[in-house]
Amino acid sequence: MNAKVIRTPAATDISQMEPMLPQAKELEALLSLASELRVKAIKLTANPLPGLSKSLSIILRAMNSYYTNKIEGQHTLPADIESALNNQYSSNQDTARKQRIAKAHLLTEAWGEGCISGKSWRDIYSADLIRDVHHQLYSHMDEADRVAENNEPVNEGHFRTQNVTVGIHMPPDAHHLPGFIQRWIQAYSSLPDGDMALIGIACAHHRLAWIHPFNDGNGRVTRLHSHLLLHAMGLTNGLWSPMRGLARTHQHYYDQLHNADNLRHGDYDGRGALTEQGLIAWVRYFLGICIDQVNFMENMLNLADFKGRLETLLLVEEKKGVSGLKSEALIPLHYIAITGAIERGEFKKMTGMAERSAERLLKALLDYRLLLSDTPKGKVSMGVPLHSLQFLFPKLWPEAETT
Repeated sequence: MNAKVIRTPAATDISQMEPMLPQAKELEALLSLASELRVKAIKLTANPLPGLSKSLSIILRAMNSYYTNKIEGQHTLPADIESALNNQYSSNQDTARKQRIAKAHLLTEAWGEGCISGKSWRDIYSADLIRDVHHQLYSHMDEADRVAENNEPVNEGHFRTQNVTVGIHMPPDAHHLPGFIQRWIQAYSSLPDGDMALIGIACAHHRLAWIHPFNDGNGRVTRLHSHLLLHAMGLTNGLWSPMRGLARTHQHYYDQLHNADNLRHGDYDGRGALTEQGLIAWVRYFLGICIDQVNFMENMLNLADFKGRLETLLLVEEKKGVSGLKSEALIPLHYIAITGAIERGEFKKMTGMAERSAERLLKALLDYRLLLSDTPKGKVSMGVPLHSLQFLFPKLWPEAETT
């Protein structure tokens, strides 16, 4: 959302950000949603297709980048993101800029997940970390891309030094940002593990957006921060993110954020300066989005259903007779999706084909990128190329589905 530099007074007292959480009497229904999310997410991360998880997580990072940038109105075609990963950029300057932005987000997400490995989710509530995420995001862009919507420099990795408005919302005074950030850290890092911590993630998402600590990139940083929190809690394993759901309901996403920005509505709306009911509605929306994404991926990773979709892909390609794919690849491919990488000789034996025919099929699968290998004679693992999504994971990323 665009920010406009202003010269009028803004919030200076951290109490103007209260409540940080709904009151205890309002938490019961939200705790039930959080519990549902936690149970479902833990079940998903122990999915029956571990041999597929690594390749799927790579393409999901590209999808997350697409969707978070779509929220900002700066998305590009999925195929253009794939090209950018191979350092192939459009001759159209605007498209190339969006490619760089998309690649930057993808690289930052991967960096973030690596950076927090082994850390507690409480460590993710850190002023240094959100500054580092912001710095990483923009350091992967060209100099020309590091300019905010108001033509001010982004100053990657640094909090803003000017007061701004975002729509009708006036974030806190720039000189008092450290105090607001410290209160944000204290409120959410001190929560108990489990369901309450999940409610904290939802509340922290809104309050960080409300603080608006940077000149530009606040939405992307806030969504990445929530993604990293869920990852640090062991609830994603690279298999889902709220970004897809937030983008697919992006107007509702903005509306819920805006509603939670409002001031308290009378004596029955909590005891803080901001609306408690707006915060509750936001938490309910955010947790619902997360549950929806987990449910979707659980269906996509159902063992029997995935095998059926894989068989459809092979039959369609075999009928076309263009790619060299054949249905004999079904059993070894499905086996790899379940167990992980295997030797090439073992793969060829599982096809039941003659040596030369099996070798041709193996090459076709590598060319199609349904199989991946680090070396010319190394083990083969399962790949998820962009052009396979319409068969293997239909409706996951509709914009990426090709004919």
